[in-house]
Amino acid sequence: MKERQGFAIWITGLPASGKSSITRELVGKLKDEGVVPAILESDALRSILTPEPSYGPEERDRFYLQMARIGEMLCREGIPVIFDATANRRDYRNHARARIASFLEVLVECPLEICRKRDPKGIYAAADEGRTSSVPGVQVPFEPPLQPDVIVDCREDPLINADAIFRRLRERGDI
Repeated sequence: MKERQGFAIWITGLPASGKSSITRELVGKLKDEGVVPAILESDALRSILTPEPSYGPEERDRFYLQMARIGEMLCREGIPVIFDATANRRDYRNHARARIASFLEVLVECPLEICRKRDPKGIYAAADEGRTSSVPGVQVPFEPPLQPDVIVDCREDPLINADAIFRRLRERGDI
């Protein structure tokens, strides 16, 4: 009997749109079902893969390629993966989709004004003050998915958004 492949969920959206809050709620729901996913969170991975990040285009290209490969390796071993990462270019997420058989792309829709108000890391303030030049949606484009598998609204409770993702996973037979 062949072991089941893992599945991957890429939760994308502007910085401070609520990706991590939704991820936390989704992890709880999955664990309640006996499914323990690996979380590939961009800030945590950057501290390993690019400890002194420049956030330049070449570095982002390399970083997201590495992130997709890590996710692919985990899925091949039967480990579900949640990518908690902006991945501002469609190519980054499409690359992962092409490599991972069971892939779900989730867009967290969130107006830039709400993201700016949340700004827990101060990245929008840094962009406004000229201390950075690479904030997606402000200084570099954010390319939302053209056909996301799930769309959630940042104004909803993260648990409601996690429920929507969970339902889609169940409909597809991933859980």
